[in-house]
Amino acid sequence: MTTVSATTGDDGRPRCPWAVGDLYRAYHDDEWGVPLHGDCALFEKLTLEGFQSGLSWIVVLRKRETFRTAFAGFDPAAVAAFGDEDVERLLADAGIIRNRQKIEAAIGNARALVALQERDGDDALDRLVWSFADAARAEHVAPDDLADVPAQTPASKALAKALHAEGLRFVGPVTVYSLMQSAGLVDDHVAGCWRAAAR
Repeated sequence: MTTVSATTGDDGRPRCPWAVGDLYRAYHDDEWGVPLHGDCALFEKLTLEGFQSGLSWIVVLRKRETFRTAFAGFDPAAVAAFGDEDVERLLADAGIIRNRQKIEAAIGNARALVALQERDGDDALDRLVWSFADAARAEHVAPDDLADVPAQTPASKALAKALHAEGLRFVGPVTVYSLMQSAGLVDDHVAGCWRAAAR
């Protein structure tokens, strides 16, 4: 099996091997794996992970600011109020990933999130997502290299099931595990990466 471990950049810092290029490097160093809280922030991350499905994450990073504008800063209440005209507007926006199913899912997910907040209060999504952190960490094995990083885990399957139960779509266990990685529920920085937790 080929191992892909930390590589040293031109700044002398060892990083996960995927952190190549300025945009990926900044995302890796400043965001990926940093604990993320708040319903708006987690709604944005979950939505973008859904749009990324089948594509490279760099495509999403390049379009992220336009996504934020197009989706009202990922304010769940604002997105929940989107109607058919907004769907058509988004489908015409070359600055985002134009996929009708994913756009409609994002709007539907915002409505599901608003319903969750009305039932469980502010930051209900935050509490739901982070309620799986202990389980995710208990089963987590710190990766030596990229070959050790799973695509999904029992905890991501359980969280995906919980999100589906709340009416959210495009939140399968692979997408949810990507959320767990990027939102800091688990630390999948490879051994030797300067951002990896001490091992």
